[in-house]
Amino acid sequence: MHKFYILFAVFFSVNFADAQNWHWQNPLPQGNPLHCVKYVDANTGYAVGDVGTILKTASGGTNWTMQTSGTSFDLFSICFTGPNTGYAVGDSGTILKTTDGGNSWTPLASGTVNGLRSIFFTDANTGYAVGLFGTMLKTTNGGVGWIKLTSVFLDDTDLFSVYFINANIGYVVGAGYWRGAIYKTTNGGAYWVPQGPGMYHTLFSVCFTGANTGFAVGDSGIILKTVNGGSSWTKQLSGTADRLNSVYCVDANTVYAVGGSVDYGGGDTAIIMKTTNGGAQWSNQASGASTPVYSVYFTDTNTGYAVGVGAMLKTTNGGAQWTNQTSGALYTLNSVYFADANTGYAVGGTREVFSYGTKGVILKTTNGGNLWTIQTHGPLHPLYSVYFTSADTGYAVGSLGTILKTTDGCATWTMWTSNSGKLNSVYFPTANTGYIVGDGGIILKTTDGGAVWTFQSSGINSDLQSVFFINAEMGFAVGCYGGMLKTTNGGAIWGRVDSIQGNYYCASSVFFPDPDTGYMVGGNGTILKTTNGGSLWTSQNSGTSMELFSVHFTDANTGFAVGRGYDANYNRRGIMLKTTNGGDLWTIQNPGTSNFLYAVYFPGADTGYTVGETGTILKTINGGGYAVGLPDVRPVSDFLNFYPNPSTDKITIETSETPARGQLSILNLTGRKLLQQTITNPSAQIDISALPVGMYIVKLREGKSVHVGKLIKE
Repeated sequence: MHKFYILFAVFFSVNFADAQNWHWQNPLPQGNPLHCVKYVDANTGYAVGDVGTILKTASGGTNWTMQTSGTSFDLFSICFTGPNTGYAVGDSGTILKTTDGGNSWTPLASGTVNGLRSIFFTDANTGYAVGLFGTMLKTTNGGVGWIKLTSVFLDDTDLFSVYFINANIGYVVGAGYWRGAIYKTTNGGAYWVPQGPGMYHTLFSVCFTGANTGFAVGDSGIILKTVNGGSSWTKQLSGTADRLNSVYCVDANTVYAVGGSVDYGGGDTAIIMKTTNGGAQWSNQASGASTPVYSVYFTDTNTGYAVGVGAMLKTTNGGAQWTNQTSGALYTLNSVYFADANTGYAVGGTREVFSYGTKGVILKTTNGGNLWTIQTHGPLHPLYSVYFTSADTGYAVGSLGTILKTTDGCATWTMWTSNSGKLNSVYFPTANTGYIVGDGGIILKTTDGGAVWTFQSSGINSDLQSVFFINAEMGFAVGCYGGMLKTTNGGAIWGRVDSIQGNYYCASSVFFPDPDTGYMVGGNGTILKTTNGGSLWTSQNSGTSMELFSVHFTDANTGFAVGRGYDANYNRRGIMLKTTNGGDLWTIQNPGTSNFLYAVYFPGADTGYTVGETGTILKTINGGGYAVGLPDVRPVSDFLNFYPNPSTDKITIETSETPARGQLSILNLTGRKLLQQTITNPSAQIDISALPVGMYIVKLREGKSVHVGKLIKE
């Protein structure tokens, strides 16, 4: 049987200061996932999240300001020992400290490169930080020095939450192979005793209401309670199968748990649960959020806060009602276009998990992006491309053959259904002549401003993702399996360009800054360039193997490409590349978000916009700033061998260790874990028949090695 060897490259953190060249326009105050929220008093609070995000409020959450963390590593936990002194921890052993209320953050030497997930201080000097691969650190001098506690923690045990009830007694929870993990110390961390609740769920958070009573939550809706200081734990009926990420104990009877998970029907779910009788009964609260919640914290019995993906929630009545303090649309945005310097449009829709979503969205700005508003005459289906031929006349295309046209600047839209599949790109070389390409090799053309669209013969069945015309006659369409089509007679005949150097991955975007010079980007970090009007294309070194979705040039030499991938810690990342020498060298920029980026557009030499998931809209007014140099690019580990690929029901995994002992996970392209299994044989068979059709990431961890590959489910 044929075997597939797949290499998935990743990149590391880059200069955080570069992110300041791109500014959030939607949502506000920002749109990165937030992993932890804590308050030091009734009004002053902090939240931390992806790419070094630290937010502060001094108004009980009414207003939030971004703080400069000095890192682009993801931050997962924050705590304060006083009004001004606080700590934050995250990936690659990151520990930050502030002594001025967050105005400045200083990195501390942790002595580890393992990811840290939780931090807790018992007094001004004594603190603990825990993380992956059994990492537990302790400081007794306010973070000046950290020592590693290695008494019982194994390399296969990830620690996600640490909590102390006094200077000596503390608990930590997490997961190891085939088991949930709970440990207790009674001597300030010198020794930790495993406590076995007898279940196989990963635990993500723990809290105590007193010396003996505590709660722990984790995946599959697990809630555990102890009333004897951890000697025994009992499972409580949560009423949900969604993952619970955080638990907060208000008092002996009142406890909150938050979480959420992927819903294959069309998006994520948000969970906020509450008990008022010590866990005997749990009720689900209406949060108003539609994406997972990662952290919850209460400043008093009634006032609480929760953060997560695109959400900063607050309640003032004990959770009876939650309001989102984040403003702006949270739809996935797939395309952006500016008709002039101030008037712009972005289109997208509800996040699509595998095929079609349920609703489209059109956003408009008339002041250069300072304010984006949802247009009331929105489409029924997600949109993938928008193009305007004048300030008022524009077109948008999307799922189920949707074609929209406006002649009054988006006040009203006329909709056609083209009786075709998903339409991915629209382009007008003249006011009346336009082209649309889509799945299954679809090409449509109009010569009367969209009144009539006619099918053109592409000669291929593979999906087409992008169309661009140099002039009224010469145009290009690119798509999957390295496909590129060219016409020199206005689409009467489309011929395949065979000079592309065999690319299996999808080509996503094509752009010509002048009639001779053109660029194409796609999967596996592919960037191709032509200098003779598309007759010959040569490959450029992008410096990454991430998927690139959009390319745009402001002149023949200066261009940008955006996309998505995962970093060295296997965290999801939006990627942005820039060149100033016609692609001879592409350098990475840090746009300041971990959200996947799907489109980039520059209406001027220095002013540009990029859009992506969770409503992300970022703007630069200085050409994206200086490039910061190519990042380190390397595989996570060696190759992961599995076959067949594509597959319909089962795959066989072959590992590098004999006998093997590893944790195998299958994730979707947003990084959500869909399947997990422990591998105990050098050759193991995995049942994937329950997974919907689509592309997935397969990850296998053996000890401290991580092996990654891509899987296509047919």
